[in-house]
Amino acid sequence: MAEATAELTIDELARETGMTVRNIRAHQSRGLLPPPEVRARTGYYGREHVARLRLIQELQGNGYNLAAIKDLVARSSGSSQEALDFARALLAPFEDERPEVIDATELAERYGPDADPKLLARAEKLGIVVPLGEGRYEIPSPTLLRAGETLISLGIPLTKALDVIESVARHADSVAATFVRLFLDRVWKPFDKAGQPETDWPAVLVALEQLRPLASETLVAIFQQRMTQAAEKACGGELDRRVKR
Repeated sequence: MAEATAELTIDELARETGMTVRNIRAHQSRGLLPPPEVRARTGYYGREHVARLRLIQELQGNGYNLAAIKDLVARSSGSSQEALDFARALLAPFEDERPEVIDATELAERYGPDADPKLLARAEKLGIVVPLGEGRYEIPSPTLLRAGETLISLGIPLTKALDVIESVARHADSVAATFVRLFLDRVWKPFDKAGQPETDWPAVLVALEQLRPLASETLVAIFQQRMTQAAEKACGGELDRRVKR
């Protein structure tokens, strides 16, 4: 690969990264890209430049503006490849579902006759459906949509089904904040305070990657345990009352 040679001219760098020469020069002028090594009046770029440009591309693709990217780059004392790996791990979605796209007719069929515009707007706010225009909707989590359908099939009104999803979402927000705060306080802040030593980047990345299954598995395990306890308590009370009648 050209990247491995670390001997790229600016035209070769542009081809390697899919950027234009003009954009590369603009990133250099903004301080986003280190200067090339100049030999015989020709600038040569290496794998660090390739990694930096790919980092910029990925962060821009995730909605970061150039000022925010410059701040991230300035704060990171590790290599651009390490920062890129960290950004990928940080920005990767936790869920592994494939989103689906359905039209308004199918959505109305699945949500039933109660799916008026007001309730549909609420479903959008909860992130259950995302309008794409022209009567089409993206379903980020088909599992979540099916959960709502199941509640409706049990005779629960759509408004109550949305109440349940909203309540669970609030608790999930709290759990997510707990794990994020744990990572920041116990992993990131000590690492940042130490000056982000290059040798510690792999450990920080491993910690972030381990957080993903750990958070999900912990939440599911505790929920299953508490759900069993709550069901036994509630149903046990109902059975006791029935026996006493």
